[in-house]
Amino acid sequence: MDAALNGNSVTVSTRLQTSHCLGREHQWARESEKTPWTRARRGLILLMLFLMTGTLMLMFYLEVSLPLSFWRTSSVSSNNMTTAVFSVTAEGFVAYPHHYRLILDEPHRCWRESPFLVLMIPVAPHNREARDAIRSTWGKETAVLGHVISHYFLLGQSTEGDASEVLERHLLQESRTHQDILQSDFMDSYNNLTIKTMVMFEWLSSHCPNTSYAMKVDSDMFLNVHNLVDMLAAAPRHLYMTGQVARGAFVIRYRSSKWFMPVSVFPESTYPPYALGLGYVFSMDLPRRMLQASSHVRAVSIEDVYVGLCMRHLGIPLTDPPNSGLFRVTKPFFTYNCYWTSVITTILETSEQLRDVWAIYQTQVQNGC
Repeated sequence: MDAALNGNSVTVSTRLQTSHCLGREHQWARESEKTPWTRARRGLILLMLFLMTGTLMLMFYLEVSLPLSFWRTSSVSSNNMTTAVFSVTAEGFVAYPHHYRLILDEPHRCWRESPFLVLMIPVAPHNREARDAIRSTWGKETAVLGHVISHYFLLGQSTEGDASEVLERHLLQESRTHQDILQSDFMDSYNNLTIKTMVMFEWLSSHCPNTSYAMKVDSDMFLNVHNLVDMLAAAPRHLYMTGQVARGAFVIRYRSSKWFMPVSVFPESTYPPYALGLGYVFSMDLPRRMLQASSHVRAVSIEDVYVGLCMRHLGIPLTDPPNSGLFRVTKPFFTYNCYWTSVITTILETSEQLRDVWAIYQTQVQNGC
């Protein structure tokens, strides 16, 4: 574009130099030949800028309006107390109740530690790599700004058939080593995401009486625990839930969609506000209330939407974070110098990427970001 503008400048200069020789009429004729192409070129540039702006606005809208399930998937799990079994039917709704049994548990740890914040991390049983990556990065942050932080991994049972027996032995050893695994006896699958979420609330409500906040955060996330604790230091202690809040998200009615929702299950055209399931934070007076609401709200398989439905039933509004850029759905193509010290969450692609990002984050902290 600069070259084009420079070319125009040379053309204009040449015309001024030759106008004395060619006369005003000849110069006007040459100008009239160039003007249509110049205008067309400028119009094309403006059209491209308009389309680029529209595309960016559409991407932003989709990022905050579609259910989290549209962007990604995650794994599941459950608990040993009487709760709901959410088995997804062909019509897209979930039915319950059922009894669960904990295979692996940490029944006393949260009582003993009395953490300010508990991080609950859904992860597939076989995904040892993700668990180890978290333990060596943000999961090792156990004391932040004078507050105790604990983390637990939420698992169901493996769906890998014959290999599951070997996996269970490995999980038992891993649990003995790290004391951070909660595993239930239901199948760990995508369709059981709502089970995992309700089990999380149930376990927290009965095991962490002296905890102020908890966060559900997926295993493929970068988490800046320092920024999270700093935000919570000024947050309400009661009836509080925040994250990236989706408002006015459209209900998907296409039967071929993974997130199809029939009118018979949910007749409204948009969902109530809900926090995207990649990572949301809540005060510890909410878990018991969520369990109470779940007995009145028909369960759906989109877990973060279901949390939003329960919040609406309770009449509790979700709180937007103090900065809209704190909870990120996607990692920007370009990350500026202090990006990782400015956010709370960002989705990553692999455990190796988490380790790389963690090293960059530590460098940014040391450089005063």
